[in-house]
Amino acid sequence: MKEGAWISSKKVYFQEPIKFWEEQAKELDWDTMWKLPYKEKLPYFKWFVGGKLNASMNCLDRHLETRLNKTALIWVPEPTKEKPIKITYKELHEKVNKFANLLKRLKVKKGDVVSIYLPMIPEVIISMLACSRIGAIHSVVFSAFSEEALQSRMKDGKSKVLITADGYFRKGKKVDLLKKVKKAVKGTKVKKVIVVPRLEKKVPKGFINYTKEIRKEKSFCKPKIMKSEDTLFILYTSGTTGKPKGVMRDTGGYLTQASTTSKFNFNLHENDIMWCTADVGWITGHTYSCYGPLSLGATLLIYEGSPDFPNFGRWWKIIQENKVNVFYTAPTAIRLFMKFGEKYLKKYNLNSLKILGTVGEPIDEDAWNWYFKKIGKSKLPLIDTWWQTETGANVINSLPGVGPFIPSYAGKPFPGIKMAIVNGKGNKVRVGKPGHLVQLSPFAPGMLQGVFRNKKRYKETYWSKFKNKYDTSDGAFMDKDGNIRLTGRIDDVIKVAGHRLSTAEMENALDDDDCVNEAAIVSVPDKIRGEVPVAFVVLEKGKPSDVLKKKLVNDVRVRIGPIASLKEIYFVDDLPKTRSGKIMRRILKSLLIGEKIKSTTTLVNPECVKKIEDGL
Repeated sequence: MKEGAWISSKKVYFQEPIKFWEEQAKELDWDTMWKLPYKEKLPYFKWFVGGKLNASMNCLDRHLETRLNKTALIWVPEPTKEKPIKITYKELHEKVNKFANLLKRLKVKKGDVVSIYLPMIPEVIISMLACSRIGAIHSVVFSAFSEEALQSRMKDGKSKVLITADGYFRKGKKVDLLKKVKKAVKGTKVKKVIVVPRLEKKVPKGFINYTKEIRKEKSFCKPKIMKSEDTLFILYTSGTTGKPKGVMRDTGGYLTQASTTSKFNFNLHENDIMWCTADVGWITGHTYSCYGPLSLGATLLIYEGSPDFPNFGRWWKIIQENKVNVFYTAPTAIRLFMKFGEKYLKKYNLNSLKILGTVGEPIDEDAWNWYFKKIGKSKLPLIDTWWQTETGANVINSLPGVGPFIPSYAGKPFPGIKMAIVNGKGNKVRVGKPGHLVQLSPFAPGMLQGVFRNKKRYKETYWSKFKNKYDTSDGAFMDKDGNIRLTGRIDDVIKVAGHRLSTAEMENALDDDDCVNEAAIVSVPDKIRGEVPVAFVVLEKGKPSDVLKKKLVNDVRVRIGPIASLKEIYFVDDLPKTRSGKIMRRILKSLLIGEKIKSTTTLVNPECVKKIEDGL
């Protein structure tokens, strides 16, 4: 866990990114070193060509000599009557090896796709590492997704095996997974279903009992040595429209970036405990609740349940009791805690915290300041990270000990990564002017390999707009010091009477009001001005009224100008979001214009869509 080394040579780290990533990759254990560090033939590129390694070995085996009895994983169950479980590197290694042997017994081999539909229990980490140990490609599906969402992902991936659980706990209630699984497997190529008996139900006939079968296996499985460019996993991302995309991730490049960003961003030391609150059904959970911290030999914490069970002090209680040092969460969660004030915060000691992080969507200034002052006591580095499922790991952020930490600014490109802001023709824009955020060659090692079984979609989605540049589809601008501020998805920019307005800027103006918890801006067609902005607002306190509505409309006009006049404000109880915290504005727009909503399977709170529709 070396730190600070990258500062020593700006030339290497900022002007010669290939050398930077080569240095970082050397900190992993390779079976065979690479012959060529980087090869590019757009829209495809490869890192560490000729190199060979295994991901599970890098997360487990290489730590056994010095960290055999160190805690690798802390699991906190939702029911308060159940005690947290600590698993050492030795124990985790044994569990992963046994499960890898079970998968081999079920005829799973290198290149086969294994779907994982598990809640946040230890077996989800075990399953991912067991797949990587034998060279199988894992495809994790968020456990709150519907049977239709699970089925479509298994069909697209042609999965042979599904790993699931009988259920889990959420907000004090038991959630039945098997009911959805039984429907989802119909019409797929899945031959075997492995069930972890989390609720201690009887495993149905025809399904495989994980607990029972794992006891039969040996505690060592020889790892499959993989080429650096071999696919490690597939993760489906919804995008703005259409069928979810199976984003493919390689082994060597991804593991290098996951490990490096975990080390530099979160300043992990030997005894630090990291808690990334993201579910592993999302890329944040893959990278910072599994591969990143474990590749460094750190201790990670995962929690099964809801942040408000049995009350809104649950997360702070977990931090206090487990002495968490690094806390990485979403702006949505921060705004949720803001809504309920400091009542629960005051009950707990959060002095163990050293680094705070935020991820999922641009964080507004109000939420940033609350997080920094109330959780960080106005002294902890607050790392606001920007990245995507497609980038695999953090791409833009400020680094602890380096900064600067500016509310609502993500920061600078991570060392070894080249980003730019361009206009519609692909030319760089001047300082302070908004444009399209793109990544330049050489492309970061954690970047996607492609879209599973769909080369055309990969090329059209990411490479068709700008020549030789990766299109993030996000808007941003850069200040004179090179700090980048995200303005939201490009499709979240509204053009009113020829003026381009950022939805993020208008949302920030609304969020600054003490009564507002969070807001989302979308546009509706207008005969005169082309389109006009409409707001959906969740209140933190107070009640909806015409007086409040007029005040909020005026706030936006004062902040941005008359061109940003809101046509309407709708007060709602909740906004449709993905698990990673992104507000799905396209769904709100569809509701406004009477367009059929294609799918709500990627939402963590699909029930709110019907409520909003009824209100409209």
